Amino acid sequence: MIKPIELVIFDCDGVLVDSERIALRLQVALGAELGWPLTAEDVVDRFIGRSKESICEQIAERLGAETAAVWWERLMRRHREAVDAGLEPVDGLPEALAAITLPVCVASSGSHEKMRHTLGVTGLHERFEGHVFSSSEVPRGKPAPDLFLHAARRMGVDPAACVVVEDSRPGVRAARAAGMRSFGYAGGLTPAERLVGPGTVVFDDMRELPVLLAEQGA
Repeated sequence: MIKPIELVIFDCDGVLVDSERIALRLQVALGAELGWPLTAEDVVDRFIGRSKESICEQIAERLGAETAAVWWERLMRRHREAVDAGLEPVDGLPEALAAITLPVCVASSGSHEKMRHTLGVTGLHERFEGHVFSSSEVPRGKPAPDLFLHAARRMGVDPAACVVVEDSRPGVRAARAAGMRSFGYAGGLTPAERLVGPGTVVFDDMRELPVLLAEQGA
């Protein structure tokens, strides 16, 4: 029997804030600068939804640890500048949040510092304050289930009563591994077909989320 939904766990980048397009552009540029030519599709496949550790490990394997450190420093500096220049919430997200009455939290591959910045700039920090969790708090990042299980534990909710809103393939895989239902948001960079799978509802308009939650047993 499917449990009623007691908690909605949101990813941050690409689900709450429209920052993945910024990251994509910056990663392609950094690859060209530092010796690893990457297409937009390469970045989506390799980096989107992954933790800092996973991304830097891939860069280090290709270019060495020193270059990986330079890459990450430049990425964070430029990302911060781009966010300050005009980051917006994901289209339809404010309306969706206004209609959701269930408890909510954030569980992201990004650092707490990064999330404080992006959620603050977009006016979303207050909505999630005290309920923000980072992959830096767990041994393994997505697609491992550690982060979502950690969020459920901290929020005091059975994983089977949680749903996850994700926009990346590692994210929906992590939700499945955690025994949670998921909603795969295909209105961003990841094609819908990469989000499809067991226990996952794929959608492309964030305004639809409150209705989808109700249909799934909120």
